[in-house]
Amino acid sequence: MLLSAALITAGGLPRADDPIEPASSEAQLIIAAVIGVAVIIALITWLKVHPFLALAVGGIGVGIGAGLAPGASVLSFGAGFGATMTSVGILVGFGAMFGKLLADSGGADRIVDTLVSRSSARTLPWTMALIGALIGLPMFFEVGLVLLIPVIILVARRSKVPLLAIAIPALAGLSVMHGLVPPHPGPLVAVAALNANLGLTLGLGVIVAIPTVIIAGPVFGRIAARWVDLPVPNMFLTSEDEGDSPSDRKRPSFVASIIGILLPVVLMLARTVAEATAPGSTAPLNALLVFLGTPMVALGIAVIYAMIVFGRGGGMTRNDVSTSLTNALPPIAGILLIVGAGGGFKQVLIDTGIGTVIANAVNGSNLSVLFLAWFVAALIRVATGSATVATVTASGILAPVAADLSMPHVSLMVLAIGAGSLFLSHVNDAGFWLVKEYLGASVGQNLKTWTIMECIISVVGLGGVLALSLVI
Repeated sequence: MLLSAALITAGGLPRADDPIEPASSEAQLIIAAVIGVAVIIALITWLKVHPFLALAVGGIGVGIGAGLAPGASVLSFGAGFGATMTSVGILVGFGAMFGKLLADSGGADRIVDTLVSRSSARTLPWTMALIGALIGLPMFFEVGLVLLIPVIILVARRSKVPLLAIAIPALAGLSVMHGLVPPHPGPLVAVAALNANLGLTLGLGVIVAIPTVIIAGPVFGRIAARWVDLPVPNMFLTSEDEGDSPSDRKRPSFVASIIGILLPVVLMLARTVAEATAPGSTAPLNALLVFLGTPMVALGIAVIYAMIVFGRGGGMTRNDVSTSLTNALPPIAGILLIVGAGGGFKQVLIDTGIGTVIANAVNGSNLSVLFLAWFVAALIRVATGSATVATVTASGILAPVAADLSMPHVSLMVLAIGAGSLFLSHVNDAGFWLVKEYLGASVGQNLKTWTIMECIISVVGLGGVLALSLVI
Protein backbone atom coordinates (compact mmCIF):
# COMPACT_ATOMS: atom_id res chain seq x y z
CA MET A 1 0.00 0.00 0.00
CA LEU A 2 3.01 2.35 -0.23
CA LEU A 3 1.91 3.62 -3.63
CA SER A 4 -1.60 4.15 -2.35
CA ALA A 5 -0.41 6.03 0.71
CA ALA A 6 1.93 8.22 -1.32
CA LEU A 7 -0.72 9.19 -3.85
CA ILE A 8 -3.30 9.84 -1.18
CA THR A 9 -0.94 12.01 0.80
CA ALA A 10 0.04 13.93 -2.35
CA GLY A 11 -3.62 14.60 -3.09
CA GLY A 12 -4.39 15.87 0.36
CA LEU A 13 -6.33 12.76 1.36
CA PRO A 14 -5.84 10.96 4.68
CA ARG A 15 -3.19 8.26 4.76
CA ALA A 16 -4.35 4.64 4.79
CA ASP A 17 -3.09 4.17 8.36
CA ASP A 18 -4.80 7.31 9.73
CA PRO A 19 -8.36 7.23 11.14
CA ILE A 20 -10.83 7.95 8.34
CA GLU A 21 -13.06 10.90 9.04
CA PRO A 22 -16.35 10.76 7.08
CA ALA A 23 -16.32 13.22 4.18
CA SER A 24 -19.93 14.23 4.87
CA SER A 25 -23.00 13.20 6.82
CA GLU A 26 -23.89 9.53 7.18
CA ALA A 27 -27.03 10.00 5.13
CA GLN A 28 -25.09 11.53 2.23
CA LEU A 29 -22.47 8.78 2.39
CA ILE A 30 -25.05 6.00 2.31
CA ILE A 31 -27.02 7.63 -0.51
CA ALA A 32 -23.82 8.09 -2.52
CA ALA A 33 -22.84 4.44 -2.03
CA VAL A 34 -26.28 3.11 -2.97
CA ILE A 35 -26.52 5.32 -6.06
CA GLY A 36 -22.94 4.44 -7.04
CA VAL A 37 -23.55 0.69 -6.90
CA ALA A 38 -26.87 1.15 -8.74
CA VAL A 39 -25.11 3.15 -11.48
CA ILE A 40 -22.45 0.46 -11.87
CA ILE A 41 -25.11 -2.25 -12.17
CA ALA A 42 -27.19 -0.20 -14.62
CA LEU A 43 -24.20 0.60 -16.81
CA ILE A 44 -23.20 -3.07 -17.03
CA THR A 45 -26.65 -4.62 -17.43
CA TRP A 46 -28.70 -1.97 -19.24
CA LEU A 47 -26.24 0.05 -21.30
CA LYS A 48 -23.85 -2.90 -21.77
CA VAL A 49 -20.86 -0.79 -20.71
CA HIS A 50 -17.65 -2.73 -20.04
CA PRO A 51 -17.31 -3.43 -16.29
CA PHE A 52 -13.93 -1.62 -16.17
CA LEU A 53 -15.47 1.63 -17.37
CA ALA A 54 -18.57 1.15 -15.22
CA LEU A 55 -16.48 0.64 -12.08
CA ALA A 56 -14.30 3.66 -12.90
CA VAL A 57 -17.28 5.97 -13.48
CA GLY A 58 -19.17 4.64 -10.48
CA GLY A 59 -16.15 4.75 -8.17
CA ILE A 60 -15.14 8.32 -8.98
CA GLY A 61 -18.80 9.38 -8.90
CA VAL A 62 -19.26 7.88 -5.44
CA GLY A 63 -16.28 9.86 -4.18
CA ILE A 64 -17.64 13.14 -5.52
CA GLY A 65 -21.16 12.38 -4.32
CA ALA A 66 -19.86 11.51 -0.86
CA GLY A 67 -18.12 14.89 -0.48
CA LEU A 68 -14.59 14.42 -1.83
CA ALA A 69 -13.23 17.07 -4.17
CA PRO A 70 -13.28 15.82 -7.80
CA GLY A 71 -9.48 15.75 -7.98
CA ALA A 72 -9.20 13.92 -4.68
CA SER A 73 -11.75 11.35 -5.84
CA VAL A 74 -9.72 10.67 -8.99
CA LEU A 75 -6.50 10.36 -6.96
CA SER A 76 -8.17 7.98 -4.54
CA PHE A 77 -9.43 5.78 -7.36
CA GLY A 78 -6.02 5.79 -9.04
CA ALA A 79 -4.27 4.91 -5.79
CA GLY A 80 -6.54 1.93 -5.24
CA PHE A 81 -6.10 0.81 -8.84
CA GLY A 82 -2.31 0.95 -8.56
CA ALA A 83 -2.18 -0.81 -5.20
CA THR A 84 -4.40 -3.62 -6.50
CA MET A 85 -2.28 -4.09 -9.60
CA THR A 86 0.81 -4.23 -7.39
CA SER A 87 -0.62 -7.00 -5.23
CA VAL A 88 -2.68 -8.91 -7.81
CA GLY A 89 -1.67 -8.03 -11.38
CA ILE A 90 1.62 -9.92 -11.43
CA LEU A 91 -0.01 -13.00 -9.92
CA VAL A 92 -2.76 -13.01 -12.53
CA GLY A 93 -0.16 -12.70 -15.30
CA PHE A 94 1.92 -15.58 -13.94
CA GLY A 95 -1.19 -17.73 -13.53
CA ALA A 96 -2.23 -17.11 -17.13
CA MET A 97 1.23 -18.03 -18.43
CA PHE A 98 1.31 -21.25 -16.44
CA GLY A 99 -2.17 -22.27 -17.58
CA LYS A 100 -1.33 -21.62 -21.22
CA LEU A 101 1.86 -23.70 -21.06
CA LEU A 102 -0.05 -26.51 -19.34
CA ALA A 103 -2.56 -26.56 -22.18
CA ASP A 104 -0.18 -26.02 -25.13
CA SER A 105 2.33 -28.64 -23.98
CA GLY A 106 -0.32 -31.34 -23.70
CA GLY A 107 0.05 -31.57 -19.92
CA ALA A 108 -3.65 -31.01 -19.40
CA ASP A 109 -4.45 -33.74 -21.93
CA ARG A 110 -2.07 -36.11 -20.14
CA ILE A 111 -3.85 -35.55 -16.81
CA VAL A 112 -7.25 -36.12 -18.40
CA ASP A 113 -6.27 -39.25 -20.33
CA THR A 114 -4.52 -40.83 -17.35
CA LEU A 115 -7.39 -40.29 -14.91
CA VAL A 116 -10.13 -41.27 -17.35
CA SER A 117 -8.36 -44.45 -18.46
CA ARG A 118 -8.29 -45.66 -14.86
CA SER A 119 -11.96 -44.99 -14.09
CA SER A 120 -15.01 -47.20 -14.42
CA ALA A 121 -18.39 -45.94 -15.60
CA ARG A 122 -19.50 -45.60 -11.96
CA THR A 123 -16.46 -43.63 -10.83
CA LEU A 124 -16.17 -41.54 -14.00
CA PRO A 125 -18.28 -38.60 -12.71
CA TRP A 126 -16.04 -38.39 -9.65
CA THR A 127 -12.97 -38.48 -11.87
CA MET A 128 -14.42 -35.67 -14.01
CA ALA A 129 -14.98 -33.57 -10.88
CA LEU A 130 -11.32 -34.08 -9.99
CA ILE A 131 -10.27 -33.17 -13.54
CA GLY A 132 -12.37 -30.01 -13.42
CA ALA A 133 -10.82 -29.01 -10.12
CA LEU A 134 -7.26 -29.74 -11.26
CA ILE A 135 -7.70 -27.91 -14.56
CA GLY A 136 -9.49 -25.07 -12.78
CA LEU A 137 -6.84 -24.57 -10.14
CA PRO A 138 -4.31 -22.73 -12.35
CA MET A 139 -6.65 -21.48 -15.10
CA PHE A 140 -9.22 -18.74 -15.51
CA PHE A 141 -12.81 -19.91 -15.82
CA GLU A 142 -13.24 -19.11 -19.52
CA VAL A 143 -9.92 -20.75 -20.43
CA GLY A 144 -10.69 -23.80 -18.32
CA LEU A 145 -14.18 -24.07 -19.80
CA VAL A 146 -12.92 -24.01 -23.38
CA LEU A 147 -10.35 -26.67 -22.47
CA LEU A 148 -12.83 -28.87 -20.60
CA ILE A 149 -15.68 -28.90 -23.12
CA PRO A 150 -13.87 -31.12 -25.67
CA VAL A 151 -12.84 -33.44 -22.83
CA ILE A 152 -16.42 -33.64 -21.55
CA ILE A 153 -17.83 -34.44 -24.98
CA LEU A 154 -15.14 -37.00 -25.84
CA VAL A 155 -15.47 -38.79 -22.49
CA ALA A 156 -19.28 -38.88 -22.72
CA ARG A 157 -19.13 -40.22 -26.30
CA ARG A 158 -16.62 -42.98 -25.53
CA SER A 159 -17.98 -44.03 -22.13
CA LYS A 160 -21.68 -43.97 -23.12
CA VAL A 161 -22.40 -42.27 -19.77
CA PRO A 162 -25.14 -39.55 -19.98
CA LEU A 163 -23.68 -36.20 -21.04
CA LEU A 164 -24.79 -34.23 -17.97
CA ALA A 165 -23.50 -36.92 -15.60
CA ILE A 166 -20.08 -36.12 -17.08
CA ALA A 167 -20.47 -32.38 -17.67
CA ILE A 168 -21.92 -31.24 -14.34
CA PRO A 169 -19.14 -32.72 -12.15
CA ALA A 170 -16.41 -31.27 -14.39
CA LEU A 171 -18.06 -27.85 -14.53
CA ALA A 172 -18.63 -27.90 -10.76
CA GLY A 173 -14.94 -28.57 -10.11
CA LEU A 174 -13.99 -25.74 -12.46
CA SER A 175 -16.49 -23.24 -11.03
CA VAL A 176 -15.66 -23.95 -7.38
CA MET A 177 -11.96 -23.40 -7.98
CA HIS A 178 -12.78 -20.17 -9.84
CA GLY A 179 -14.84 -18.75 -6.98
CA LEU A 180 -13.10 -20.00 -3.86
CA VAL A 181 -9.43 -20.74 -4.45
CA PRO A 182 -6.60 -18.34 -5.38
CA PRO A 183 -4.84 -17.60 -7.75
CA HIS A 184 -8.04 -16.70 -9.61
CA PRO A 185 -8.62 -12.93 -9.99
CA GLY A 186 -11.70 -12.68 -7.79
CA PRO A 187 -10.30 -14.43 -4.70
CA LEU A 188 -6.97 -12.62 -5.15
CA VAL A 189 -8.68 -9.23 -5.16
CA ALA A 190 -10.72 -10.14 -2.09
CA VAL A 191 -7.56 -11.31 -0.32
CA ALA A 192 -5.84 -7.99 -1.11
CA ALA A 193 -8.86 -5.80 -0.32
CA LEU A 194 -9.56 -7.47 3.02
CA ASN A 195 -5.86 -7.89 3.91
CA ALA A 196 -6.30 -11.64 4.31
CA ASN A 197 -3.52 -14.22 4.54
CA LEU A 198 -3.28 -15.81 1.09
CA GLY A 199 -1.93 -19.17 2.23
CA LEU A 200 -4.55 -19.50 4.98
CA THR A 201 -7.29 -18.50 2.54
CA LEU A 202 -6.05 -21.06 0.03
CA GLY A 203 -6.00 -23.80 2.64
CA LEU A 204 -9.47 -23.01 4.00
CA GLY A 205 -10.72 -22.62 0.43
CA VAL A 206 -9.64 -26.16 -0.42
CA ILE A 207 -11.40 -27.45 2.73
CA VAL A 208 -14.65 -25.75 1.70
CA ALA A 209 -14.20 -26.69 -1.96
CA ILE A 210 -14.02 -30.47 -1.45
CA PRO A 211 -17.57 -31.08 -0.11
CA THR A 212 -18.91 -28.34 -2.37
CA VAL A 213 -17.56 -30.04 -5.50
CA ILE A 214 -18.90 -33.41 -4.34
CA ILE A 215 -22.44 -32.17 -3.71
CA ALA A 216 -22.72 -29.84 -6.72
CA GLY A 217 -20.80 -32.22 -8.98
CA PRO A 218 -21.24 -36.02 -8.94
CA VAL A 219 -24.27 -35.96 -6.60
CA PHE A 220 -26.24 -33.29 -8.43
CA GLY A 221 -24.94 -34.47 -11.81
CA ARG A 222 -26.77 -37.78 -11.37
CA ILE A 223 -30.01 -35.89 -10.69
CA ALA A 224 -29.48 -33.44 -13.55
CA ALA A 225 -28.93 -36.31 -16.00
CA ARG A 226 -32.39 -37.65 -15.05
CA TRP A 227 -34.04 -34.25 -15.39
CA VAL A 228 -32.53 -33.44 -18.77
CA ASP A 229 -31.41 -36.02 -21.33
CA LEU A 230 -29.06 -34.25 -23.72
CA PRO A 231 -27.51 -36.09 -26.68
CA VAL A 232 -23.75 -35.87 -27.04
CA PRO A 233 -23.01 -33.06 -29.55
CA ASN A 234 -21.41 -34.17 -32.82
CA MET A 235 -18.28 -32.12 -32.11
CA PHE A 236 -14.55 -32.72 -31.59
CA LEU A 237 -14.42 -35.96 -33.54
CA THR A 238 -10.95 -37.50 -33.40
CA SER A 239 -9.15 -40.19 -35.37
CA GLU A 240 -9.90 -42.59 -32.52
CA ASP A 241 -13.62 -41.84 -32.84
CA GLU A 242 -13.35 -42.61 -36.56
CA GLY A 243 -11.80 -46.00 -35.80
CA ASP A 244 -8.13 -45.11 -36.27
CA SER A 245 -5.41 -45.57 -33.67
CA PRO A 246 -5.06 -42.73 -31.18
CA SER A 247 -2.42 -40.05 -31.61
CA ASP A 248 0.85 -40.65 -29.80
CA ARG A 249 2.26 -37.13 -29.77
CA LYS A 250 4.83 -36.18 -27.17
CA ARG A 251 3.42 -34.79 -23.93
CA PRO A 252 4.70 -34.17 -20.39
CA SER A 253 4.27 -37.09 -18.00
CA PHE A 254 1.29 -37.29 -15.66
CA VAL A 255 3.49 -36.89 -12.58
CA ALA A 256 5.30 -33.86 -14.02
CA SER A 257 1.99 -32.20 -14.90
CA ILE A 258 0.51 -32.77 -11.43
CA ILE A 259 3.67 -31.50 -9.72
CA GLY A 260 3.48 -28.31 -11.77
CA ILE A 261 -0.12 -27.63 -10.75
CA LEU A 262 0.45 -28.34 -7.07
CA LEU A 263 3.87 -26.65 -6.76
CA PRO A 264 2.68 -23.08 -6.01
CA VAL A 265 -0.07 -24.41 -3.75
CA VAL A 266 2.40 -26.42 -1.66
CA LEU A 267 4.85 -23.50 -1.44
CA MET A 268 2.17 -21.06 -0.24
CA LEU A 269 0.79 -23.54 2.28
CA ALA A 270 4.32 -24.25 3.57
CA ARG A 271 4.80 -20.54 4.20
CA THR A 272 1.54 -20.40 6.15
CA VAL A 273 2.59 -23.36 8.30
CA ALA A 274 6.02 -21.81 8.92
CA GLU A 275 4.51 -18.50 9.98
CA ALA A 276 1.95 -20.19 12.22
CA THR A 277 4.37 -22.53 13.98
CA ALA A 278 7.23 -20.06 14.44
CA PRO A 279 5.92 -16.49 14.01
CA GLY A 280 8.69 -13.94 13.57
CA SER A 281 11.40 -16.61 13.41
CA THR A 282 14.57 -15.68 11.53
CA ALA A 283 15.85 -19.27 11.28
CA PRO A 284 17.24 -20.01 7.79
CA LEU A 285 14.63 -22.69 7.01
CA ASN A 286 11.72 -20.48 8.09
CA ALA A 287 13.09 -17.53 6.15
CA LEU A 288 13.46 -19.71 3.05
CA LEU A 289 9.91 -21.07 3.35
CA VAL A 290 8.50 -17.57 3.82
CA PHE A 291 10.36 -16.35 0.73
CA LEU A 292 9.45 -19.30 -1.49
CA GLY A 293 5.84 -19.16 -0.31
CA THR A 294 5.42 -15.50 -1.21
CA PRO A 295 2.66 -15.70 -3.85
CA MET A 296 4.65 -13.81 -6.49
CA VAL A 297 7.68 -16.06 -5.97
CA ALA A 298 5.65 -19.28 -5.79
CA LEU A 299 3.81 -18.59 -9.04
CA GLY A 300 7.00 -17.36 -10.69
CA ILE A 301 8.71 -20.64 -9.80
CA ALA A 302 5.73 -22.52 -11.25
CA VAL A 303 6.05 -20.63 -14.54
CA ILE A 304 9.80 -21.38 -14.75
CA TYR A 305 9.05 -25.04 -13.97
CA ALA A 306 6.45 -25.07 -16.75
CA MET A 307 8.82 -23.47 -19.24
CA ILE A 308 11.45 -26.15 -18.59
CA VAL A 309 9.48 -29.30 -17.76
CA PHE A 310 6.31 -28.76 -19.80
CA GLY A 311 8.27 -27.28 -22.67
CA ARG A 312 10.74 -30.12 -22.88
CA GLY A 313 8.19 -32.79 -21.98
CA GLY A 314 5.80 -31.50 -24.63
CA GLY A 315 8.42 -31.33 -27.35
CA MET A 316 8.12 -27.54 -27.55
CA THR A 317 10.89 -25.45 -29.06
CA ARG A 318 12.10 -22.19 -27.51
CA ASN A 319 9.96 -20.29 -29.98
CA ASP A 320 6.94 -22.44 -29.06
CA VAL A 321 7.40 -21.64 -25.38
CA SER A 322 7.85 -17.95 -26.12
CA THR A 323 4.73 -17.89 -28.29
CA SER A 324 2.70 -19.68 -25.63
CA LEU A 325 3.76 -17.18 -22.96
CA THR A 326 3.01 -14.24 -25.24
CA ASN A 327 -0.42 -15.54 -26.21
CA ALA A 328 -1.36 -16.04 -22.56
CA LEU A 329 -1.47 -12.33 -21.75
CA PRO A 330 -3.88 -10.62 -24.20
CA PRO A 331 -6.97 -12.58 -23.02
CA ILE A 332 -6.48 -11.42 -19.43
CA ALA A 333 -6.15 -7.69 -20.20
CA GLY A 334 -9.85 -7.08 -19.61
CA ILE A 335 -9.82 -9.11 -16.41
CA LEU A 336 -6.88 -7.12 -15.07
CA LEU A 337 -8.60 -3.82 -15.79
CA ILE A 338 -11.79 -4.97 -14.04
CA VAL A 339 -9.78 -6.17 -11.05
CA GLY A 340 -7.85 -2.89 -10.85
CA ALA A 341 -11.01 -0.81 -11.15
CA GLY A 342 -12.55 -2.84 -8.35
CA GLY A 343 -9.55 -1.94 -6.20
CA GLY A 344 -10.00 1.70 -7.10
CA PHE A 345 -13.66 1.59 -6.12
CA LYS A 346 -12.69 -0.02 -2.82
CA GLN A 347 -10.21 2.76 -2.04
CA VAL A 348 -12.79 5.46 -2.73
CA LEU A 349 -15.21 3.77 -0.32
CA ILE A 350 -12.49 3.75 2.33
CA ASP A 351 -11.31 7.33 1.79
CA THR A 352 -14.80 8.83 1.92
CA GLY A 353 -15.57 7.07 5.19
CA ILE A 354 -18.48 5.13 3.66
CA GLY A 355 -16.84 1.89 4.62
CA THR A 356 -16.58 3.00 8.23
CA VAL A 357 -20.29 3.83 8.30
CA ILE A 358 -21.14 0.42 6.83
CA ALA A 359 -18.83 -1.31 9.31
CA ASN A 360 -20.47 0.47 12.24
CA ALA A 361 -23.92 -0.47 10.97
CA VAL A 362 -22.93 -4.12 10.57
CA ASN A 363 -21.29 -4.26 13.98
CA GLY A 364 -24.45 -2.86 15.53
CA SER A 365 -26.70 -5.46 13.92
CA ASN A 366 -27.35 -9.11 14.68
CA LEU A 367 -26.46 -10.25 11.16
CA SER A 368 -23.52 -12.58 10.69
CA VAL A 369 -20.81 -10.65 8.85
CA LEU A 370 -20.04 -13.79 6.84
CA PHE A 371 -23.66 -14.13 5.72
CA LEU A 372 -23.76 -10.42 4.93
CA ALA A 373 -20.61 -10.77 2.78
CA TRP A 374 -22.20 -13.64 0.89
CA PHE A 375 -25.50 -11.77 0.46
CA VAL A 376 -23.92 -8.57 -0.89
CA ALA A 377 -21.82 -10.52 -3.41
CA ALA A 378 -24.84 -12.61 -4.46
CA LEU A 379 -26.97 -9.52 -5.11
CA ILE A 380 -24.29 -7.94 -7.30
CA ARG A 381 -23.68 -11.25 -9.11
CA VAL A 382 -27.39 -11.65 -9.95
CA ALA A 383 -27.58 -8.04 -11.14
CA THR A 384 -24.38 -7.89 -13.22
CA GLY A 385 -23.78 -11.51 -14.23
CA SER A 386 -20.08 -11.23 -13.38
CA ALA A 387 -18.50 -13.19 -10.55
CA THR A 388 -15.39 -11.00 -10.71
CA VAL A 389 -17.38 -7.74 -10.50
CA ALA A 390 -19.41 -9.15 -7.61
CA THR A 391 -16.26 -10.16 -5.74
CA VAL A 392 -14.33 -6.92 -6.17
CA THR A 393 -17.35 -4.70 -5.41
CA ALA A 394 -18.42 -6.66 -2.32
CA SER A 395 -14.82 -6.72 -1.09
CA GLY A 396 -14.63 -2.94 -1.35
CA ILE A 397 -17.88 -2.44 0.52
CA LEU A 398 -16.93 -4.84 3.32
CA ALA A 399 -13.22 -4.05 3.68
CA PRO A 400 -13.69 -1.91 6.84
CA VAL A 401 -15.76 -4.68 8.44
CA ALA A 402 -12.86 -7.10 8.02
CA ALA A 403 -10.55 -4.83 10.01
CA ASP A 404 -12.19 -5.97 13.26
CA LEU A 405 -12.07 -9.71 12.48
CA SER A 406 -9.44 -12.28 13.36
CA MET A 407 -7.17 -13.46 10.55
CA PRO A 408 -8.99 -16.81 10.07
CA HIS A 409 -12.35 -15.04 9.90
CA VAL A 410 -11.00 -12.55 7.36
CA SER A 411 -10.08 -15.52 5.18
CA LEU A 412 -13.56 -16.95 5.73
CA MET A 413 -15.05 -13.62 4.62
CA VAL A 414 -13.05 -13.92 1.39
CA LEU A 415 -14.59 -17.36 0.85
CA ALA A 416 -18.10 -16.12 1.72
CA ILE A 417 -17.78 -13.39 -0.88
CA GLY A 418 -16.44 -15.91 -3.40
CA ALA A 419 -19.38 -18.24 -2.74
CA GLY A 420 -21.86 -15.39 -3.13
CA SER A 421 -20.26 -14.34 -6.41
CA LEU A 422 -21.30 -17.67 -7.98
CA PHE A 423 -24.99 -17.50 -7.09
CA LEU A 424 -27.71 -17.81 -9.78
CA SER A 425 -25.90 -17.65 -13.10
CA HIS A 426 -28.55 -16.74 -15.68
CA VAL A 427 -29.03 -14.94 -19.00
CA ASN A 428 -26.79 -11.96 -18.15
CA ASP A 429 -23.78 -14.24 -17.55
CA ALA A 430 -21.46 -15.09 -20.45
CA GLY A 431 -20.67 -18.44 -18.83
CA PHE A 432 -24.37 -19.36 -18.99
CA TRP A 433 -24.40 -18.96 -22.77
CA LEU A 434 -21.06 -20.69 -23.28
CA VAL A 435 -22.24 -23.79 -21.44
CA LYS A 436 -25.64 -23.72 -23.18
CA GLU A 437 -24.19 -23.53 -26.68
CA TYR A 438 -21.42 -26.09 -26.15
CA LEU A 439 -23.76 -28.68 -24.64
CA GLY A 440 -26.60 -27.98 -27.07
CA ALA A 441 -29.11 -27.22 -24.30
CA SER A 442 -32.15 -24.94 -24.46
CA VAL A 443 -32.42 -21.96 -22.12
CA GLY A 444 -34.84 -23.88 -19.92
CA GLN A 445 -32.61 -26.94 -19.79
CA ASN A 446 -29.60 -24.80 -18.90
CA LEU A 447 -31.55 -23.12 -16.09
CA LYS A 448 -32.49 -26.55 -14.70
CA THR A 449 -28.91 -27.80 -14.77
CA TRP A 450 -26.10 -25.20 -14.95
CA THR A 451 -27.97 -22.48 -13.02
CA ILE A 452 -29.06 -24.83 -10.25
CA MET A 453 -25.53 -26.23 -10.04
CA GLU A 454 -24.16 -22.70 -9.50
CA CYS A 455 -26.77 -22.04 -6.79
CA ILE A 456 -25.82 -25.29 -5.04
CA ILE A 457 -22.14 -24.32 -5.15
CA SER A 458 -22.94 -20.91 -3.67
CA VAL A 459 -25.18 -22.17 -0.86
CA VAL A 460 -23.04 -25.18 0.07
CA GLY A 461 -19.95 -22.96 -0.01
CA LEU A 462 -21.63 -20.56 2.41
CA GLY A 463 -22.60 -23.49 4.63
CA GLY A 464 -18.99 -24.67 4.70
CA VAL A 465 -17.77 -21.18 5.61
CA LEU A 466 -20.29 -20.83 8.44
CA ALA A 467 -19.41 -24.31 9.74
CA LEU A 468 -15.69 -23.47 9.80
CA SER A 469 -16.43 -20.20 11.60
CA LEU A 470 -17.77 -22.21 14.53
CA VAL A 471 -14.53 -24.11 15.07
CA ILE A 472 -11.75 -21.62 14.23
